Amino acid sequence: MRAEHQDITERLIGFLRDYYREEVAQLAQHYPQEQRSLHVRYDDVFRFDPDLADDIQEHPREMLEYFEEALRLYDLPVDVSLSDAHVRIHDLPDDIVLDVAEVPRKENIGKLLGIRGQVQKVSAVKPRIVEATFECQRCGTQTDILQTGDQLDEPHECQGCERQGPFRPDSSASTWTDHQFARIQQPPERTKGGEGETIDVHLEDDLIQSFDAGDRVTLTGILDTEEPGSNQSLDFDTTVDGQAVVREESSYDDIDISEHRDEIEAIAAGEHGDPYDLLVQSINPGHEGHEVVKLAIALQLFGGWSRGGQTRGDSHLLLMGDPGCGKSTFLKAANDLAPRSTYASGKGATAAGLTAAAVADDFGDAEWGLEAGALVLADGGVACIDEIDKVNDNVISSLHDALESQKVRVNKAGINATLNARTAMLAAGNPKYGRFDNYEPIAEQLDLGPTLMSRFDLMFMVSDSPDKETDRGVVNHQMRSRRAKAKKELGKELTEEERKSIEPDIPHQTLRAYIAYAKDEVTPYIRAENEETQEYLREEFLKIRLANADEEDNPVPVTYRQEEAIERLAEASARVRLSDEVRREDVDRALTLVRKSMEQVGIDPESGQFDVDVVETGQSKSQRDRRKQVLAIIEDQDGTTAEEVAEIIDMDEEKIRHDIDSLKQNGKIYETRGKLRKS
Repeated sequence: MRAEHQDITERLIGFLRDYYREEVAQLAQHYPQEQRSLHVRYDDVFRFDPDLADDIQEHPREMLEYFEEALRLYDLPVDVSLSDAHVRIHDLPDDIVLDVAEVPRKENIGKLLGIRGQVQKVSAVKPRIVEATFECQRCGTQTDILQTGDQLDEPHECQGCERQGPFRPDSSASTWTDHQFARIQQPPERTKGGEGETIDVHLEDDLIQSFDAGDRVTLTGILDTEEPGSNQSLDFDTTVDGQAVVREESSYDDIDISEHRDEIEAIAAGEHGDPYDLLVQSINPGHEGHEVVKLAIALQLFGGWSRGGQTRGDSHLLLMGDPGCGKSTFLKAANDLAPRSTYASGKGATAAGLTAAAVADDFGDAEWGLEAGALVLADGGVACIDEIDKVNDNVISSLHDALESQKVRVNKAGINATLNARTAMLAAGNPKYGRFDNYEPIAEQLDLGPTLMSRFDLMFMVSDSPDKETDRGVVNHQMRSRRAKAKKELGKELTEEERKSIEPDIPHQTLRAYIAYAKDEVTPYIRAENEETQEYLREEFLKIRLANADEEDNPVPVTYRQEEAIERLAEASARVRLSDEVRREDVDRALTLVRKSMEQVGIDPESGQFDVDVVETGQSKSQRDRRKQVLAIIEDQDGTTAEEVAEIIDMDEEKIRHDIDSLKQNGKIYETRGKLRKS
């Protein structure tokens, strides 16, 4: 047996000499402060000796011990001992790189596996004892005990006086390592709805803090079983002993773009028709109408260029409408199409559910851990948030910075972390009074607050207003779609109209690859030499900004944030063509969407005119002026009623009561003994 061990060790020394001579020399120069591990590619071992590679996968613990022994015995060019250095095998072949859901299987126990997933949470780092030194309190003899389990093992008897203690641990003489737990989950876009399966991973030494919550990783580890509890159950929980970690650099490594590249380039070049029309038809084809919304979602999926994370490239989009108008179908369509996405409901959401938070751990022995929410988990993609109007105030406040800076900051329980949330938000909201009131500004009825609403680049109504011709078209589309699904299930041939009612012009997998390719490879911006496009954007934005200007009333202007929104959308439009140059046509497409959005949200229902105040503050100028008048009358009368105020102003009493209720909520007036008074 000893000869066999020696033979394996010598073969591994030969491997290191042939394949990793320079890497071992570099490790020796930087060990132990700057580097403590030698990273070895599995494929290199396989090319050297396939049998050794198979042994590493089947018996990883024993083989890693041989590998580290070979490293210790290696003839180094400098006088350094690598006695505690690690060998970390990574880059395993695809057939043993598994999704999280595939890991906890009986055939994988004790094997070396690759695990592809997303970090849901990480614990705090703590010291763990590896070899404990105990001192006999009778004779002072010290005994070293190697620790292998989760409970501290003490000596059975003293090696000096041969008595059974008592013993005192000597912390300074013991050997320690840093360790950490992490929970890896199935990425949201691979779960087909619902919560993804998870598995816990134990990390030690230089593997700690290799990633943050929300990161995508490919982890190499050994699947272990945990000891059953006191009930002696036959079911064992599993955990992974981490051996190596590679954090994904590209956002879309799991999408095979090369398979669809020719088709993508043909679509972008217009060989199958206008690519923007194809995109509109491919976004939620089961929903009739709302082409502007579909184009906005398409451009949101492609996104603007973030300049390496230095500027926000993602557009945030808010859909508003009465319940049952199909807003959720748009969110589900985007969730299916985005190469990375999460889907969450605002109802009952916590700050951790949407951003991130320090939470009490339920794994390992750590007290607190860092857990990623929807925006962090969708980093590089789209976070679809339904019923955002149901989110409570403290969660809303956590979204402000996350949407603008695309960072989530957590400072609690000793955890200070900043996580990436380079995410586009597609949110849907219902009116606070059940259905939208045609006589009140739309922005005010959402109850989101002007600060959060200003974070959205585009806001659209998905309305349910009865209209004979429109309704006829919607009903015909629904009937045709249902009939087409039935015929397809029965294997019958579909007409072109029936096919279009259920199938997108761009196939699902092709469109996902198209988006991933454009976001990874295309870097569009307005070139300095393209003076015509620059001038056009500048002048058109100034028209929007100054359209509502009034020297006497000095209304709030459209902010410069809107200009950045136009550029983001124009860059996304260029990405659809796979072009690195933003042209005038891209700016025009972005301006059309921005104007449509502002018209829908910024119409003063009383005057029927566009009012920028509605967009920026949620309140129209006419409404604000009337409430000032109501406030002045109440102050002057020093005790009056809604009926009396309506009579003085000569206006509908119901509208005045609505204004009074709003002023009460803002703390500007109060009511006592049936009389209204100024606060």
